[in-house]
Amino acid sequence: MPLNAIEGTGTTPGVPAEVPEPQAVLGTLTTSATFLVVSVRDTAGADARVLDVAADIGSLVRAVGFRQSEAGLTCIVGFGSRYWDRVRPGGPRPAHLHPFRAIQGARHDAVATPGDVFFHVRANRQDLVFELTRLLMDALGDDVQVEDHTVGFRYFDSRDLLGFVDGTENPTGRDAAAAAIVGPDDEPDFAGGSYVVVQKYVHDLAAWHALPVEEQERVIGRTKLDDVELDDDVQPSNSHVSLNTIVDEDGVEHDVLRDNMAFGDPSTGEYGTFFIAYADDPSVTELMLERMFVGAPPGNYDRILDVSTAITGSLFFVPSLPLLESLIDGDDPTVTSADLARIAGQGPARADTEDATAGAGPAGGARGTSAPDGGPSSSAPSAPGSTPGSRPTTDDLRIGSLREEPQ
Repeated sequence: MPLNAIEGTGTTPGVPAEVPEPQAVLGTLTTSATFLVVSVRDTAGADARVLDVAADIGSLVRAVGFRQSEAGLTCIVGFGSRYWDRVRPGGPRPAHLHPFRAIQGARHDAVATPGDVFFHVRANRQDLVFELTRLLMDALGDDVQVEDHTVGFRYFDSRDLLGFVDGTENPTGRDAAAAAIVGPDDEPDFAGGSYVVVQKYVHDLAAWHALPVEEQERVIGRTKLDDVELDDDVQPSNSHVSLNTIVDEDGVEHDVLRDNMAFGDPSTGEYGTFFIAYADDPSVTELMLERMFVGAPPGNYDRILDVSTAITGSLFFVPSLPLLESLIDGDDPTVTSADLARIAGQGPARADTEDATAGAGPAGGARGTSAPDGGPSSSAPSAPGSTPGSRPTTDDLRIGSLREEPQ
């Protein structure tokens, strides 16, 4: 298994082979996460530096995750509408990328808050999440302003702080890929990407705990202890389950891929849920939110909002891995196995001068490979007995300047 699904292996379960490698959107749920939303300052060089960090996030993940690969450390990067236009003016843009649409209901509102870049760091060890976030913030430096930083954790058996299991109906396997990953027929330029909506909800736990368990179950639409959905004949039309079930006119149910996390600070009394939903089309998530806040029909809103207040709201596009890596300024082509085979078969290009063999080797010296005994490689002409055009020996093969293909 790769240390970081952001690098991938060339295939992602559930994703067709012709689709570019997605980021770690389809990764398994973890016990720890950090959600980081930043705005990029309008200062000289800030955009280039932030894009370099975002595009090369895999390097930071490897630096931390290699030491505990079984913890599944990943980082997903997304970009907001305003920032996409800022760094890709006049170029193609994701069809459904737009600023988060605030929703005003009769009693409760879904607010829109700023954010240019979103980082979703997750692992099964909080120390790895912390270390990657620390290195990430060091790399971003003063080029960004933090809009929100939330540290999430798995609460018991994947319950939220309201005491109910969260994410029971999450799609898995091919269904997860179909729900969360943009397909080539939908947006060819952005296949392998995803749209993510994030919101931070703060709970009034005192008001919630004042409700009898039976009433809490009617609010959520599931039993509290064993997490069973209420029967249709007793399921309230304004329960959380009812309003978040999207079925079209053909009877097809449309899903999103959630990775919600609980968060809280006992010293301040702030407790809540960080809502995060990946989708191939954000209109599915937006319809869920409209039904929650406005109601279906209007006024029949989600009663969970009586104890849960949305204090943030943002929409980001998560590009595929190849598209994310292409954001780096300048050419840095990856050398493939085919390139290495070609080089091995043809031999290195010969420089006309001795100085041409100097370059950015590991110690800043010649690019030649090490000799079998570990000593420095020879920059002398071909070994005795060799003829022009013959297959080079190991000592003659100089590929030190090439970037190794990730394993």
